[in-house]
Amino acid sequence: MAGTETPFAPPVTTETTSVDVGAKLDARVIVFNCECHTYEQVISLFCQYIPGMNSTKAFELAWKIDHDGEAIVFAGALEQAEEIAAKLAGGGLRVAVQ
Repeated sequence: MAGTETPFAPPVTTETTSVDVGAKLDARVIVFNCECHTYEQVISLFCQYIPGMNSTKAFELAWKIDHDGEAIVFAGALEQAEEIAAKLAGGGLRVAVQ
């Protein structure tokens, strides 16, 4: 993400997602830091294309990507993960489906 300084404090996690090991998630979408998007651009793409995403959670993920280099932004069925990844990639983000 553009710039090395974050103009605000790190996010405080407001919700925790637990994964039921019996749910058998097929795939996950990982977004990698690319230094070419603003937080606002990334948050907008996440809110537009990831089901159930809100701006608070999107900011937390954008912050994690900026500081850790990557984050899992979606976990679910392979077909849905591939569709989300394609849309995010179409917005210019570096993504992978695992």
